[in-house]
Amino acid sequence: MTGFLGAGKTTLLNYILKSPDHGLKFAIIENEFGDVGVDDAVLKCESKETVVEMMNGCICCTVRADLTGVLIKLYERIQKDQIDAVLIETTGLADPAPVAQTFFVDPKVQKLYTLDGIITVVDAKHILPHLLKEVPEGQENEAVEQVAFADRVILNKMDLVNKEQAEKVVEEVRKINHTVQIIESTNSVVDPHKLLNISAFNLENVLKMDPEFLDDGDHEHDQTVSSVSWRTVAEFDVNLLQSWIGKLMQTKGNDLYRYKGVLAVKGMEQKFVFQGVHMLFSGNFSEATWGKDEKRENCFVFIGKNIDKKSLEAGFMACKVSDSKKLRFKVGDLIQARVGSGWVNGKIIKTWNDGSTDGNPYRIELEDDKGTNVWGPMDDDIVVRARS
Repeated sequence: MTGFLGAGKTTLLNYILKSPDHGLKFAIIENEFGDVGVDDAVLKCESKETVVEMMNGCICCTVRADLTGVLIKLYERIQKDQIDAVLIETTGLADPAPVAQTFFVDPKVQKLYTLDGIITVVDAKHILPHLLKEVPEGQENEAVEQVAFADRVILNKMDLVNKEQAEKVVEEVRKINHTVQIIESTNSVVDPHKLLNISAFNLENVLKMDPEFLDDGDHEHDQTVSSVSWRTVAEFDVNLLQSWIGKLMQTKGNDLYRYKGVLAVKGMEQKFVFQGVHMLFSGNFSEATWGKDEKRENCFVFIGKNIDKKSLEAGFMACKVSDSKKLRFKVGDLIQARVGSGWVNGKIIKTWNDGSTDGNPYRIELEDDKGTNVWGPMDDDIVVRARS
């Protein structure tokens, strides 16, 4: 849970803890920028939940290294006390990106926890100056990044603004993150079911709940932080996609706040779900498959600074498998495959036209003592070539 200073994060957290509707038990990780834990004290007074306090720094910088350790140590308590979830409240000066990255960087944390979503509380009365604030080169506008990373935005203090003022705030929020679901509130009163177990970091589930989640919109504005998205019916080469995203992370990683999508991969019935946070990327085939009569429509979204829509769309579309371009080899063809030891003779035993191949054009049986099977990840002489 994030949001700029004074937005109402702790008030929302307390409301969730007091609600009898969800029937869940929580552990709370509370972060404050300072020596006195005011929010931590409030939570301990008003709830019976397990509260872990992280002090003397912002959770996304000086304290971030401690978060991994706290989560790992907390897990024993979670099992013992049958705790259902961990709620993390960041300081109002925190960038959510490093916090989210914690759940993907450390293998132990990734095994023990699933990031359900990022909730950003926005002060409808006072947020505009912060969103519109120009910051020096190299510095971050925390308010903008908190909105850019949000899976849900709580537009709080609606009782302090009129309709016109509220619409202006919504307009600015949409410029930064046009796909986000916005929930209006007063005194941070929000139905907990709208915030808990939402699986917002699982884009496939998000699309099931809200089919318009990735609908495109008008992106022409002056803000450096924006979002672009599109849909297309096609099949993709997952290896080309991962290679392209790898290059993006190296060259544009600092500007890529979030990118995510659901893809139809050539040779696979399972849906490929991927997401990234700055220079961290995760993509896997889900258990869900494309229905027999379901349109294989791909969804893709970028949220970040200095977004070049034409360049991103061109790079994305270059990963499509062209219907007009046929594979060079068929099952039974004798070829040479490039493996760690160099070029080895082999035979094509399966192509992505013949069934599941994990998104690879070829399955190859090498002519070695073991009859080793390897994937041919590209239909290119770099990895698979005809025998001379």
